Amino acid sequence: MRPPQDLVVVGSINVDLTANVERLPEAGETVGGGRLRRDVGGKGANQAVAASRLGARVRMVGAVGSDADGAWAVETIRSAGADVDGVRIADAPTGTALIAVDATGENQIVVCGGANALVAPEGFVVGPDDAVLMPLELPLEVVRAVAARATGFVAVNAAPAQPLPAELVERVDLFIVNETEYAAMPELRAARRVAVTYGAAGAAMLVAGAESARVPAVPVTEVVSTVGAGDAFSAALILAILAGASEEQALLTACAVGAAAVAHPSAQPPLGLLAVYAAGGCSPR
Repeated sequence: MRPPQDLVVVGSINVDLTANVERLPEAGETVGGGRLRRDVGGKGANQAVAASRLGARVRMVGAVGSDADGAWAVETIRSAGADVDGVRIADAPTGTALIAVDATGENQIVVCGGANALVAPEGFVVGPDDAVLMPLELPLEVVRAVAARATGFVAVNAAPAQPLPAELVERVDLFIVNETEYAAMPELRAARRVAVTYGAAGAAMLVAGAESARVPAVPVTEVVSTVGAGDAFSAALILAILAGASEEQALLTACAVGAAAVAHPSAQPPLGLLAVYAAGGCSPR
């Protein structure tokens, strides 16, 4: 099974400042002993890098600042094999995510959008044969405009959760959410197809609100960080579906890739080849 040739990822590009701590702080509490790392992240960038590493030809559309962080982020995405000609250099700071990760891999994240708020839908072209993948870290009006004018397959990773207009729900071919996001967006019951992740309980596909496939999670011996797992899952799922996989096989592929992602501290993991091949799905770079 081969992935599609063209995927346009329209989404956020951030710098991740991650503090690894034994446990996450309660409200108003300070937790010491953290270990700091700095990576390129943002759901859009994470998904573009994952899809490229899984073998797709990817075009990244987004915005960064004219600062050192922006230049670093663009070069990182380019070095993963994605086309970055659609990344705008904006008059705003590059987006930043402040992340705390505990000893079990659970996380808390605060995102400062910065230049991500300046992505303009009229600033790029989506071809008739392009598939589009978008998370919701950009302004919703951008997501709505891109979905409305795209003529090919459109997938939305509906995170962070927020109210969705009926025309977007009707247009999108595939929504990807976790169980908390699905519960927070009842309008997704009317969507044509929704993939829902349940962490250690696996994932399911819902068609018009009814479950059509369910798979177990891939066992993981060590969870380092779950920050990039959902983005890796999203990229793998859309590539598998567009390559002609059944819903069950596509979910198995995505779960395997997501499991590989949690073993790495970065939100843009290298993705272990054995996990991907074992799923029988995409052909990694």
